[in-house]
Amino acid sequence: MDTIGHHYIAEASGCDPNVIGKVESVEQILVRAAEVAGVQVWSISFHRFSPNGVSGVVVISESHLSVHTWPEYGYAALDIFTCGGSAKPEKAVEWALKEFGATNVHITEVTRGLEEEGDRVFFHSIVTWEEELLKRAVNGQRAPARRTQRRRPAPSTGTGRRRTAAKPKR
Repeated sequence: MDTIGHHYIAEASGCDPNVIGKVESVEQILVRAAEVAGVQVWSISFHRFSPNGVSGVVVISESHLSVHTWPEYGYAALDIFTCGGSAKPEKAVEWALKEFGATNVHITEVTRGLEEEGDRVFFHSIVTWEEELLKRAVNGQRAPARRTQRRRPAPSTGTGRRRTAAKPKR
């Protein structure tokens, strides 16, 4: 089963307020994340809110990367959606979270545009997990992050049935 796109939604906690509070830093991080993902940038728009926070979007030929930050909470909401087979959105997510200095993230991956049997009826699947990015201070500098990962099933649909990811046909 082919997919049209991958959409990553990340709740990033423990971010460095000095990074996520500066519009220039956040913009550079997202533009570089697009480059890391191997996508083509079309348009860039960022804004700093008073007294805190940055919102911005990088429009790419494959879709978009967007972010909203709350430096006073050390929190960033990251959204990356790409279409096509050559983009590497997971690399963009990893890059941005590392550069924001996130220590804990909750990530949802939505595989979009799934289709069965060529019927042109599309659906998506959702996988969500949480990662704690462990950091150790060494001589006042951060050591590289080690990741521990805990995957959680998608929440109930409210109908008493749990949605599950579709298994690809082989």
